[in-house]
Amino acid sequence: MKQTLLEELHLSLTADVPFISPKFFYDDIGSHLFDVITLLEEYYPTRTERWIMDAYRAAIADAVGPCDVLLDLGAGNCAKASQLFNSIKPKQYLALDISKEYLEAAVADLQKQFPHIAMSAQAIDLSLPLAFPDISELRKIFFFPGSSIGNYDPKKADQFFTNIANECHGNGGLLIGVDLVKDIETLDLAYNDSLGVTASFNLNILLNVNRITGSNFNLQDWEHYAFFNEPLSRIEMHLRARSDVEVILPNDGNKEHVIQFKAGDLIHTENSYKYTQDGFTEKLRRAGFDSIHTWTDPKKHFLVCFANTKKQT
Repeated sequence: MKQTLLEELHLSLTADVPFISPKFFYDDIGSHLFDVITLLEEYYPTRTERWIMDAYRAAIADAVGPCDVLLDLGAGNCAKASQLFNSIKPKQYLALDISKEYLEAAVADLQKQFPHIAMSAQAIDLSLPLAFPDISELRKIFFFPGSSIGNYDPKKADQFFTNIANECHGNGGLLIGVDLVKDIETLDLAYNDSLGVTASFNLNILLNVNRITGSNFNLQDWEHYAFFNEPLSRIEMHLRARSDVEVILPNDGNKEHVIQFKAGDLIHTENSYKYTQDGFTEKLRRAGFDSIHTWTDPKKHFLVCFANTKKQT
C-alpha cells in the first residue's frame, strides 16, 4: 500500500503540471484540521447541509426507506452519519475512509453510543474502484455528504455514480450532499478563511508527502492559494512557491529526483466543483438512478439528494 502511494506521488509531483491528490490531505493532522474548518463561519457547506438534514429529517427518512446497511463514504469522524441513525435506523453501519487510525477510533467511540447497530470500519481509497464485502442481498444506502463529490472531475464523478448504482444491485440508493453554484464572494471566503485554518490544512499535505516519500518540502517555502474558476465552475486550491525552491524527492534504490520550482509556481491540490440542481440530478439519472428526491436551503446554497437505483430486470 505504501509503495503504491509512493509511486503515485512521484508521478504527480514530476508531472508537467505538478499536483497532489486531495486524498493526501487526510492524515491524522489533516483530518482534525478539516473538522475545525467545518466549524468556521466562512465555511457554509457543513452547517447548511446540517440545516437541510434537520429540517427535512422525516421526509429524508421516508424517501430512503428500509436500510439494512448504511455505507458512509469518506466517513471522517462519523458525526454526520450518526445524526441519521435515529431516523433511518440502519441495522449495520460501515464507515469508509482513507485515514485508518482516525476512522477506527471514531467508530469505536460511536459503537458505545449505539450498541444495537453492528459497526465496522474499512480503510478505502475513494479515488479507486470501490470494492465491498458481499452484501448484494441487503438493501444498501450509500451516504456521501459534505459535497465531497465536488473533488471529482465531472467524468470521474459519472464513473463514481455508475459504480455506486451497480453496487446497489437494484436494491438501495445514494444519499448525497452537493454544493451549488452561488456568488463568487461567498465561495472565495469559504476557502480563504480569516483564521487561516484552510491554509494550514492545505500546507499540511506537504508534511504528509514528506512522511510518505522522504521528501524535504519546507512549509516556509509555500503559501495557500485558492480561487473560483468560473468557466469550469470549480474552486481550485493550490500551493504557491514563495521563492525559487529545490525539492528532493527520493526514488527507489537510493536515487534522488530533484524538482526545481520557481517563485509563483503552483502545485494543484484540490478542485471543488459546484453544480446546478438540474445538472446534478441529470448526472444521477445517467448513472442509473431514478426517483430522485431533492432538498435545499432557503438561499439555495446547498443540495441534498436521495436517489434510488433502478430495479434489475
